[in-house]
Amino acid sequence: MSKTWFITGTSSGFGRRMTEKLLARGDTVVATLRRTGALDDLRTQYAGRLDVVELDVTDSTAVRRTVDAAFAAHERIDVVVSNAGYGLFGAAEELTDEQIRLQIDTNLIGSMQLIRAALPHLRAQGGGRIVQVASEGGQYAYPGFGAYHATKWGIEGFVEAVAQEVAGFGITLTLAEPGPAATDFGAALAVATPLDAYATTPVAQVRQGMTDGTFELRGDPDKFTQSMIDAADQTPAPRRITLGSDAYHHIHAALQSRLDDLENQKDLAYAGDLAN
Repeated sequence: MSKTWFITGTSSGFGRRMTEKLLARGDTVVATLRRTGALDDLRTQYAGRLDVVELDVTDSTAVRRTVDAAFAAHERIDVVVSNAGYGLFGAAEELTDEQIRLQIDTNLIGSMQLIRAALPHLRAQGGGRIVQVASEGGQYAYPGFGAYHATKWGIEGFVEAVAQEVAGFGITLTLAEPGPAATDFGAALAVATPLDAYATTPVAQVRQGMTDGTFELRGDPDKFTQSMIDAADQTPAPRRITLGSDAYHHIHAALQSRLDDLENQKDLAYAGDLAN
């Protein structure tokens, strides 16, 4: 049975690939993006099954209006995919206030507001699925991506809480955690002006790796997006899907390190309880 999807950030990258795959298999897609012309080829090919809507997810009023209109136009929207976002690179003190605000407004607040806008409609129709495109960067951190990681760690916590709040309504949420992939993420990356003080730090090493090609991109975006679609079709819904060997190894190492630290502090933790 065909499904109807609502997807943000569809002009390129994961959002574009997911839209292409879903239309090819016979589904209907409400595709939002900031540059509507980016999907003209698909709109011509799939007239009647593709709604293209201009949306800047940093505009919370527009997010609510667009979601409301999409649910009003379609008998049911089965899956909402929160995909819009971008990366920001720079050491914490290299970033400007404006860069930090835009990163948070887009990746974190924009995602939160999309989910909040969708929930009443999903409740009213008796359930549905939300897929939040997070990142391995929601569990693991690279130097120079602190603001980006703050948004991805933040949205993971938000989704964990919301999933518990709405489970009784038949609404399920999945976090997709892709590792580095051969998309245009790097081309869209916002980069802060470097400070000389960081020229010999890990920030500079990561910066160099991104410019000289030594930062290897093993992930296949076509396989990643197919895994996201498969996860949205799966029952019961997985809470997380880890995409790519880099993501697996990085997340595994980060979780193991945190677990080891926790175990080493067990006595300290228990010592903080009120005495019986």
